Amino acid sequence: MNPNLDRLHPYPFEKLAKLKAGISVPDHLHPISLGIGEPKHPSPEFVKEVIANNLDKLANYPTTRGTDELREAISHWATQRFQLKADSLSPAKNIVPVNGTREAIFSLVQAVVDASKPATVVSPNPFYQVYEGAAFLAGAMPVYLPCDGSNGFIPDFESVPESVWRECQILFLCSPGNPSGAVIPRETLARVIALADKHDFIVASDECYSELYPDESNPPEGLLQTCAAIGRDDYRRCVVFHSLSKRSNLPGLRSGFVAGDARILEGYLKYRTYHGCAMPIHNQLASIAAWSDEDHVRENRAAYRAKFEAVVPTLREVMEVDFPDAGFYLWPETPMDDETFARELSAQQNVHVLPGRYLSRTVDGHNPGENRVRMALVAPVEECVEAAHRIVEFVRANQT
Repeated sequence: MNPNLDRLHPYPFEKLAKLKAGISVPDHLHPISLGIGEPKHPSPEFVKEVIANNLDKLANYPTTRGTDELREAISHWATQRFQLKADSLSPAKNIVPVNGTREAIFSLVQAVVDASKPATVVSPNPFYQVYEGAAFLAGAMPVYLPCDGSNGFIPDFESVPESVWRECQILFLCSPGNPSGAVIPRETLARVIALADKHDFIVASDECYSELYPDESNPPEGLLQTCAAIGRDDYRRCVVFHSLSKRSNLPGLRSGFVAGDARILEGYLKYRTYHGCAMPIHNQLASIAAWSDEDHVRENRAAYRAKFEAVVPTLREVMEVDFPDAGFYLWPETPMDDETFARELSAQQNVHVLPGRYLSRTVDGHNPGENRVRMALVAPVEECVEAAHRIVEFVRANQT
């Protein structure tokens, strides 16, 4: 077996199951899960219809690079959404369809890391656990940049030592952030690109929450959008990940894309040809329909906006909690340590949240997730509101 498998940490939800082992939940309260970021809004009916009407395509092998029509639909969407220069995002050279961002993030790291020399993969902390696991299994070492309230939950890239950048091969960004929802501004993204040029590393931006934002007139900036703004129309050293999971409530479709630097994607596509991760044709046709429609996405945003507006004022009665810039998570401070909070909230109120430390690593004695929990507002609005009232009751009952 690959010895690097022994370096992998248990997934956060394995830790959560262990934390809650043996507790008894109150039978008179139905369970409300705010722990897992799985969208619960209905999937678009028109997407389901496309799949149902094209099941005969199960008889065809899909190609790794996807159909021309899918890549063209993605190029059109991304060009419009991120104000890119016309024809700069070539469907043939700058886009690779993928089976969801988790698979894409993992496989990109395997394709680009050169473990024959010292290699690090730098990521925010807290972070999506796949960044770390992909680094370990590629033979690289992860390096964690703290994201605290003191810096708006965005890494302080200027304070990173030169020695870290010298061995960096990939820098992961997550904007909007998981779990904070913080959006990295254009000026910071431009500085990151300059660092990548100076030290010759890839900037990989996970933007799977980019379409969930509160202000319809102010969508979050994307990395390719910053490239366009500074005249970097070849997207050199930059790649982005996007998905239909959150945007379109289609996590089971396993559909997304990687876009950016054609040189990087040429090698990545070669890797994927052997990796064997082609998207089924009926899923590609469904994806074209989803990327081509914005009405259902606006409805999705409105549903999340209603939940935040209903839940946050209630939680503020007992907790420090802010509206996120984007995404569907809350990242509040807890009045007791985060593990105790999550365990006892389950035991006393049958409401389930994720301890923040499970999304982070302790570096130099500091874990930026400690004394915070992640709450995913994915349940129906009525359940989210009820969960908020139960949390208020729980905090008040446990104040000392």
